[in-house]
Amino acid sequence: MQLVVLGSGTSVFHPHRTAAGFWLQTNAGSLLLDCSADAPHRMAAENLDWINLDAIWISHLHLDHCGGLAPYLFGIKWADGIGQRRKPLKIFGCEGLEKLLQAIDQVHQYKLFEQPFALEIREIKPPDQPQRFELLNGLEIETISTPHRAESLAIRLTDADGAAVVYTADTGYSETVAEFARGADLLVLECSFYRDKPTPKHLELDDAMRIARLAQPGQLLLTHLYPLWDHIDLETEAGKLWSGKTIAAHDGQRLEITKTRTAARVLEP
Repeated sequence: MQLVVLGSGTSVFHPHRTAAGFWLQTNAGSLLLDCSADAPHRMAAENLDWINLDAIWISHLHLDHCGGLAPYLFGIKWADGIGQRRKPLKIFGCEGLEKLLQAIDQVHQYKLFEQPFALEIREIKPPDQPQRFELLNGLEIETISTPHRAESLAIRLTDADGAAVVYTADTGYSETVAEFARGADLLVLECSFYRDKPTPKHLELDDAMRIARLAQPGQLLLTHLYPLWDHIDLETEAGKLWSGKTIAAHDGQRLEITKTRTAARVLEP
């Protein structure tokens, strides 16, 4: 699998960090993990095959994670060659997805649901225990609720070779989330604040490192970084609290993930 960081930032505008979005390329197909307003253009900027994207995952309904979903559906209708697409686009994730799209669609008759290909929308109720299902052949998916919003979900994706990626999206501290991520080859974890976080619904560095120590991922990618991180060496500070490999996310970053403890290596652009 390969992960491309489209957006490592937050809802606060930043000259170098766009809001949440991650492209995951697998042997089973391609997935977009969260779709901020920036994500559609970022996919194009990274020369990704966004016209043939197989699935979109939405973790929760904060706009920096889902604000690009309707624009993506509006824009793809006019893409060169889209008439040749035959496979469906699968949109799945938190409760409220379809209601959100319908509300936007009805405002100005955008015809978001009228595509030259089928749309499949699947909403998942926040589970008390990990819920497992298959979306693409050869890719096992599990989800679990996170303490952020009522609908918020984390996702774990495991390919046919056994390599696993966990994406928590936004979350407060949770040992349940840590257990859900245990042994992942790559854990993509939010780390909104350095210290003195203003809300329990996000993580600061100490929280993130506590999760890392419990989960023991092969490698840890810290993302959802507010501008205060611009003047702090995140990787050095993380190394004081956890001996494992920590990577500070940045837009355009590419990581290769395979089933080894040293597999998620950063690829030079």
